[in-house]
Amino acid sequence: MGISFAEPNAIRLLGALTETEMDELPTGVIGMSQDGIVVVYNRAEAELSRLTPARVLGRHFFGNVAPCTNNHLIAQRFETEPELDATLDYVFTLRMAPTPVRLRLLRSAAEPLMYLLVERRRPGGK
Repeated sequence: MGISFAEPNAIRLLGALTETEMDELPTGVIGMSQDGIVVVYNRAEAELSRLTPARVLGRHFFGNVAPCTNNHLIAQRFETEPELDATLDYVFTLRMAPTPVRLRLLRSAAEPLMYLLVERRRPGGK
């Protein structure tokens, strides 16, 4: 099952994927419990970030894995918005050269996990 970055029902569809199906997606996927603990971390995101699943799974995403996202644009929105589907351009800077990405923040009161989708952008473009 393929899910695109812009898939309208992405949060519901992501919750139904197996680990193997998640790893086949071209988009980076980070699935977190409601308190920010990483429980899903797919192959595309591991390759983009150069962080192994062993280093990420079970850790607090905003505090320990990617503190560069612990701000009002990302972490605070996950904390304060029970229903969230937002896309934004961003630059990851921690543990890597500045990397332009497009992020999709997904959270729903009807789903147990919240997701951060990551799509690499080319500098100056998409």
